[in-house]
Amino acid sequence: MENFKLTKPLNHLAIIMDGNGRWAKKRGLPRTLGHKEGCKRIIEIFNLCMRYNIKVFTLYAFSTENWNRPQEEIDCLFKYIVEFFL
Repeated sequence: MENFKLTKPLNHLAIIMDGNGRWAKKRGLPRTLGHKEGCKRIIEIFNLCMRYNIKVFTLYAFSTENWNRPQEEIDCLFKYIVEFFL
């Protein structure tokens, strides 16, 4: 992300996290590692928001459909929320 250039000022950046499990599966990794990698990317993006003085950052990370996932995966997602963002 070091090559990122902002061409005009932004006040608000919103991200919908999607595809982390598919990213991991494509690489032969457990889905939970895809979620962990997604958290790392969010931290990078948040730091860019700070650098570019983006005042509002919205992250949609857990939809109602996510409650249908295996309990182990749900627990892991919430563990990452605590680990990375609190």
